[in-house]
Amino acid sequence: MSDGPALRVLSYNVHRWGDDREALARVVRACAPDVALLQEAPTWWGTRRKREVMSAGFGLRYVTASARNAILVADGTDVVDPQRWRVWRPFVRRRLRLIATQLPGGAVGARVTLGGVDLALVVCHLGLHIRGREHEVEQVLKGCRSFGTPYLLVGDLNEEPGGFVWSRLAEEGLTDLGVDAGPTFHSDNPVKRIDGALLSPGLTGRVIPLDSIEGVTRADLAAGSDHLPVLVEISPAEPAGPQ
Repeated sequence: MSDGPALRVLSYNVHRWGDDREALARVVRACAPDVALLQEAPTWWGTRRKREVMSAGFGLRYVTASARNAILVADGTDVVDPQRWRVWRPFVRRRLRLIATQLPGGAVGARVTLGGVDLALVVCHLGLHIRGREHEVEQVLKGCRSFGTPYLLVGDLNEEPGGFVWSRLAEEGLTDLGVDAGPTFHSDNPVKRIDGALLSPGLTGRVIPLDSIEGVTRADLAAGSDHLPVLVEISPAEPAGPQ
């Protein structure tokens, strides 16, 4: 990371805000993000009210959402030009003898200015259907490119590294910040890394280890959600020097 301006971004699948809400709030507040990009934000009846109450509990402000992906910001941080996309996915997931319905997919993004550089922040939650994810990731990338700026893409990819989605994101030229960050699911005994944070060219960043954050405890992480959060710090890439 450079010594210039940096943005602290939290990606977190909050499990519909249905677990221990106080533990979840303690984790988010301790992470102290400038921007929180959430998956599985609360929905159904009173969706907007629930999200605003949840955001206030985190010490953040609710900005916008698509499907169950949401953007929250801290005081002093402004995002503009929010974009929301409905992402096609198969309604029914079939695997072996299991047949299950899937909620509609979506992604949401917005612009932020950091050190005079415009960049985009995009969050998605890909589905459980393996073939469906192949179509979903293309729709998400199209939305990312629509900003015409460098971008950070985060989300619950529902797939471990080495799968199609991760390979496709690498092919797009994105850098996986979490290579050495460890597994993210299940929070009480993490064994799989299915949550990603990836940067396009023009940005640099790092994952901040959760065990380095004062106030984040294993007990709260396990109680607050079924996923672990991914906290990153990003900066504009320094221009290359003369050759």
